[in-house]
Amino acid sequence: MAILRFENNNEEVSLEDGTPIAQCCEEAGVPFACTEGICGTCIVEVVAGHENLSPPSQQEIDFLGEEGIKKERMACQCSIKCGNVKINF
Repeated sequence: MAILRFENNNEEVSLEDGTPIAQCCEEAGVPFACTEGICGTCIVEVVAGHENLSPPSQQEIDFLGEEGIKKERMACQCSIKCGNVKINF
């Protein structure tokens, strides 16, 4: 079981390992548009637990760059692997 915490509103969601985070992020208020990793609308700051997210997709690397993916991710492209992740949007 994994926990996704939203720093800006203090909400948290329990998720099964391997679950995409897009739906719970959208429900928490993260804006979405294309859902394909092209527009960047759903970019979130990863405050803690970066290692507990799936590896960055090529779309994320292309949009955010190698340095950007160390701090931010596209919520539409991520799954939570295990453990805890804290994000801010």
